[in-house]
Amino acid sequence: MKILDCTLRDGGYYNNWDFESEVVEAYLNAVSGANIDYVELGLRNFPKEGFLGAYAYTTESHINSLDLPQGPVYGVMVDAKTILESGLSIENAVSKLFVPASESKIGLVRIAAHFHEVEESGLIVKQLKKLGYLVGYNLMQAGGKADGVIAEKARQAKEWGVLDSLYFADSLGNMDGDEVTRIVNALRTQWDGPLGIHTHNNMGKGLDNTLTAKALGVTWLDTTITGMGRGAGNTPTESLLAVLDKETSVYKSKPVYELVIRHFEPMQKKYGWGSNLLYFLGAQNNVHPTYIQNLLSNTHYGTDEIVGAIDYLSKLESTTSYNGAVLNTALSFNASNAEISGTESVSGIFNNKNVLIIANGPSTKKYLNAIKLYIKNYKPVVISINISEVIPADLIDYYVISHNSKFLADAHRYKVLNKPVILPIHRFTENELTLINNLELLDYGLEVKNGELSANKIHAIVPSDITAAYVLAILMESKPRSIKSIGFDGYDKNDSRQQEMIKILDLYTKHESNLDITSLTPTTYPLTKGSVYAPDL
Repeated sequence: MKILDCTLRDGGYYNNWDFESEVVEAYLNAVSGANIDYVELGLRNFPKEGFLGAYAYTTESHINSLDLPQGPVYGVMVDAKTILESGLSIENAVSKLFVPASESKIGLVRIAAHFHEVEESGLIVKQLKKLGYLVGYNLMQAGGKADGVIAEKARQAKEWGVLDSLYFADSLGNMDGDEVTRIVNALRTQWDGPLGIHTHNNMGKGLDNTLTAKALGVTWLDTTITGMGRGAGNTPTESLLAVLDKETSVYKSKPVYELVIRHFEPMQKKYGWGSNLLYFLGAQNNVHPTYIQNLLSNTHYGTDEIVGAIDYLSKLESTTSYNGAVLNTALSFNASNAEISGTESVSGIFNNKNVLIIANGPSTKKYLNAIKLYIKNYKPVVISINISEVIPADLIDYYVISHNSKFLADAHRYKVLNKPVILPIHRFTENELTLINNLELLDYGLEVKNGELSANKIHAIVPSDITAAYVLAILMESKPRSIKSIGFDGYDKNDSRQQEMIKILDLYTKHESNLDITSLTPTTYPLTKGSVYAPDL
């Protein structure tokens, strides 16, 4: 059995492979002290756009700058796609990325490949073997593939004749013990060499799947410290070592335990990897974990919006591989592709009205009884930003929506409202609109353009894709008598959502059509402060 720790490579998806030198030094000493067999230092890449840290490239010069302790065999990973799409011949691409092993501190190169790339990978493997490296080959997204397909890829790998280990990866994190067993058995029909497994922990089964594979004779086991890795992460090194401690083991767990507590648990609190309900739902729906990771890392989106996005993504056929454009569509209804449209159905409907905007901050629930009395006593025109979690529908006059994921999460609730909904229809598909075709839909277009907040009779331009900005633009088009707000609690001053909303309000106050907004519940936004308990004069 061999343990391969790939923390600096897989963990880099959380910090752009930009690890502090102090952490790297402590990590290298710990895995060496624990007698870990193989350590994957990072990725090997051609230059990419934008800043990525040292371990996205793991160049020979950077590796030479490291004090690599004796013990482990060190290695890097390269994506087959990196070589196959380089525009160079395979021989030239490999020679540009790798020096002969005799001139390098690394002795192992692993190739990560999708199933459709296997046919073109043989020459990559052979070129790396010519350079003197141990070569591993990772079959990504093996889960769910038919036995015959898996066996055929294993047959091709065997024909290369030089491969040192054949891996299968639970890239979507949705395997269980039965699936691991099925895949191992399918591979073994054609491949009799060393097998490896790379697990993801989206459903909390990473360690169990690793141990199942081990029991089936899989001898290369991937782990990362605290499970740090893309999405929900991987089998934690320390967890596997804890299990092995109960057996006769050549591994020493204490150095890794100290590393976890001193360095990686603080990072985990900062970046938030690890299994949770949303990763679990994503895995069940064959949604690539990077979608979930990016949704969670953006504080702009709440849980209901993330759930809505997962629901949207699960209905597509192309989400087993990550595509940022698809994620943007899931969150903002084809905003970049749809032609902006709109009607005059909203124009002037709030003229000379006392308007009350309801948002879903915690204060809406806290002051619910007072809010109900306020609405009943003063009878403002009430606009709900999305569906109010607590305000009864009979107290609301208009609902306003603009986000794809938010709508998907709440569509079943809109159907029973029997109240007008203001929305940019061009951002919704026909199938999505059928979910609320029983309602009165007021079409007001929406365009997102950085640094601009304006409105005309048929559409608004907002600086960011936030429904509150859309509502303010709608009110700018009308001439209300007064505007008050509830539930605009705000966030911590350093929260990106706070800064985003402050920019929107600044643009609003600078516009000639602005009207003073009074917040009737506590807020950290630069609004006029009032009280829901005070008489409305």
